[in-house]
Amino acid sequence: MCGIVAYIGPQNAYEIVIKGLQRLEYRGYDSSGVAIHNSKKVNVFKQKGKVQDLIDFAANKDTKGKLAIGHTRWATHGLPNDINAHPHQSGDKKISLVHNGIIENYAILKEELEQRGHQFESETDTEVLVHLIEEIHKNSKYDLFDAVRIALNEVIGAYAIVIINSDNPNELIAARKSSPLVVGIGEEEYFCASDATPIIEYTKNVVYLEDGEIAQISLTNGLKLKTIANQEKTPYIQELEMHLEALEKGGYDHFMLKEIYEQPQSIKDSMRGRISISKSKVALGGILDYEEKLINAKRLIFVACGTSWHAGLVGEYLLEEIARIPVEVEYASEFRYRNPIIGEDDFVIAISQSGETADTLAALKLAKERGATLMGICNVVGSSISRETDCGSYTHAGPEIGVASTKAFTAQVTILTLMAMMIGRRKGTITNKRFNRLLVEMKAIPDKLKTVLKENDLIEKIAKIYYQSTNALYLGRGINFPLALEGALKLKEISYIHAEGYPAAEMKHGPIALIDEEMPVFVIATKDSSYEKIVSNIQEVKARKGKIIAIVTQGDKEVKKIADHYIEIPKCDELLVPLLATVPLQLLSYHIALLRECNVDQPRNLAKSVTVE
Repeated sequence: MCGIVAYIGPQNAYEIVIKGLQRLEYRGYDSSGVAIHNSKKVNVFKQKGKVQDLIDFAANKDTKGKLAIGHTRWATHGLPNDINAHPHQSGDKKISLVHNGIIENYAILKEELEQRGHQFESETDTEVLVHLIEEIHKNSKYDLFDAVRIALNEVIGAYAIVIINSDNPNELIAARKSSPLVVGIGEEEYFCASDATPIIEYTKNVVYLEDGEIAQISLTNGLKLKTIANQEKTPYIQELEMHLEALEKGGYDHFMLKEIYEQPQSIKDSMRGRISISKSKVALGGILDYEEKLINAKRLIFVACGTSWHAGLVGEYLLEEIARIPVEVEYASEFRYRNPIIGEDDFVIAISQSGETADTLAALKLAKERGATLMGICNVVGSSISRETDCGSYTHAGPEIGVASTKAFTAQVTILTLMAMMIGRRKGTITNKRFNRLLVEMKAIPDKLKTVLKENDLIEKIAKIYYQSTNALYLGRGINFPLALEGALKLKEISYIHAEGYPAAEMKHGPIALIDEEMPVFVIATKDSSYEKIVSNIQEVKARKGKIIAIVTQGDKEVKKIADHYIEIPKCDELLVPLLATVPLQLLSYHIALLRECNVDQPRNLAKSVTVE
């Protein structure tokens, strides 16, 4: 979950790497560091804290050089401090390395290297890897590139690495396995990064490294690829579709707020070219070749983590209701460690914003071994999940920088809704009348979301009443139950308030014991088939002096009478409520976190893309 940036070329490498680290800081912000090649030596600057702390530390240092690597860390092995920060160096200080991932057999390797006289400064697994490369390079006939390749054959775990050598100012070496790494190709210059965000400002031509590939990037010999088994590969150059302005705050105070307000557009973009009211049609081009197999699947299995898992739960309601296909929703981190029953008739669908989530990728590989068909729903073109799966759909939400996912969630739910409608239409499990009504309502969702966003001032006032709470409950029924989980997660993530989401009917089975006059209870209470039941649940909370903050349908009268506060959303089909009702929950979490003086975009202990297990 760390961020890597590297540059080689005619420009000032330090400035490019630092700017790249700032763009990648959502991947980790415990510490950061740079190594800069300067006149046959490498200057290394490392600092605990955010990238700005590194900038301040290096302000009066010699940062000149045309070759540099940088790293922003989310700690796994070793405390977040200056010593454990990357880059790490070999014993002779000639080789410098940055690493994203985990070396699982580092302890055994470290013991062997210590017996050979190596001394270690840090607690990290990464320092063991750079010493292993040094050992092979010094005690064999191999050049540094082959020493790296041989070392990686001895490594168990996940890695994306970039290496520089003080003896060679014209070369970078990069490699990946189960952690993302992209190479940017400019005019007589090259870039490496964990994702494309640090590269887009300089070039749109990129090569996504595949698992087990090593890149030799040279100003004299260009880009060469091999596998760790020493097979030559031909680089496949792709053109980025990302735009630089999407990576900026655009006048908003925080990326999270910007991304909340981008949801009308991101939902529209996720539907663009995929629905036609005039033709009464939904088409997902990325799964066209597997559409028949999807329609005839014995069951669908969603694998996901965090917010994407909640989107999968919404998808379960949608697909079982509209398409009448059995659906299971699995935590990828648990699924892969069981011995799940998977057959050739199963469709395993991975949901991930980044397309790089380590546990989700591992779950896909397990499903592939069992013969299932694999589909991906992700946001990043060229990501590992998009390459690992047989088919899939991109969400087109655009870059999401805030660690707490917002627009990615609603974009995922949009794709799942379209998928359910497409399958239901083909199978005949949804009537033409219902299908066409849903089409019209889906088309109207972006404009209805703009109406919801106008409630921001009201939501901020509610946040001021409850921001000092220490606990909160979120309740929903049916398709709104996953929203209760998602709302609670958002509050936990960015405000550090303990919160739990529950099916409203489960209140009587334990959680109701927590209710008192200090407990805020957030309830999704829209007009739907469970309306009377949710009203009863609200009455149960009120009878115990709990504080009700309700999300209701415009024109509601009954809940308004009994709720302490209410937020209205436009009327829509009950299956589409998650696309509207989740936005007030996002805004509540945002404003509560601000009032508690929390870092909204970079909450403590979290990182955006979980690329380690």
